[in-house]
Amino acid sequence: MKYKRLTKEQFEALHQEFTTFLATQSIDKAEWDKIKTDKPEVAEQELDVFSDLIWEGVLTNANYLEHFSKNHIFLFHCQEKLIQSIVLKALDPEVDFMKQEGLQWLSDNLFTDTVEIHLGKKDYEEERYAAIFELIKQGAILSDGQLYLQINGIIQS
Repeated sequence: MKYKRLTKEQFEALHQEFTTFLATQSIDKAEWDKIKTDKPEVAEQELDVFSDLIWEGVLTNANYLEHFSKNHIFLFHCQEKLIQSIVLKALDPEVDFMKQEGLQWLSDNLFTDTVEIHLGKKDYEEERYAAIFELIKQGAILSDGQLYLQINGIIQS
């Protein structure tokens, strides 16, 4: 397995896609039920292969990631050969970016000495998908890039 197995909830949400995946291998419901009972190791392999296919699709389309913690916001732009980052750090320990008030505080204080902004750029040390998946495992979530683009636009002007 290249990534990680989808959760039960994720499999349930992707039930139709999984059914189609099995059908491409000429496995219908009756055959799948038989495989689960008689050959659980084969069923496990099928679940793993499907999970990897889903992750590949997600990672292929991943262009922006965000990771919020109490005092930090990490914004990533995942390009083909490199990843760019913007890290925002609140120097006021009372600020909590996990709450709406923290984001409002950031908006009001972005260019004050209570916010550190760090820009980064790094070539992928490993394959692109593996690097993005590692960020997701650490808590980053897929994003439409709106916040990254807004902050980057403000910084660049």
